[in-house]
Amino acid sequence: MWSPASGSAATVALAHGAGAGMEHPFLAGLADALVADGVSVLRFVFPYVEAGRRMPGPAAHAVATWAGVEAWLAETAPGPNAAVGKSYGGRMASVAAAEGVISPAGLAYLGYPLHAPGRADKPRGAHLPAIGLPQLFVEGENDPFIDPREQFDEVVGSCQDARVHWIPGGGHSFEVKGARRPAGEIGAGLAPVVAEFVRSL
Repeated sequence: MWSPASGSAATVALAHGAGAGMEHPFLAGLADALVADGVSVLRFVFPYVEAGRRMPGPAAHAVATWAGVEAWLAETAPGPNAAVGKSYGGRMASVAAAEGVISPAGLAYLGYPLHAPGRADKPRGAHLPAIGLPQLFVEGENDPFIDPREQFDEVVGSCQDARVHWIPGGGHSFEVKGARRPAGEIGAGLAPVVAEFVRSL
């Protein structure tokens, strides 16, 4: 879904997480707010969603999808773009970048899934130091996917060019206990952080 912003000089490719497609209210809210802020957005789905499956397929399929997205943007919106993804979508962008399949201006991860909750013994970040592009981790302070925090800090510290933007009290989907907000509103609230990062590239 291509949403060009008026007079846009910044473009984002926005990927969904493992449990939801590109129409999820969180992504829709974020995309709408980015466009309103002058950032063009391309949303897309991975092959397993198109096939009607609920669980992600092989990583190679997602990497190939990211390559296709970058090729499409090169023709439609020439110029620098950022690869942004919620959880699984962001991790697959990082794999594609580490393998040299895509070369965006930067990558932003919205809730990077370093490991499954309670499975810190199986981290998924060994490839991140190979990425020479700027990386932004937008993370909820209470996200079980990056607990223990020391492990996450070590991974980020091993990256060539990475920083973290913390969401106080936020969980994996940036929900804050005791503060009920619609997913679309939560997504829109992250737009200024993503837009600032994209423009800094």
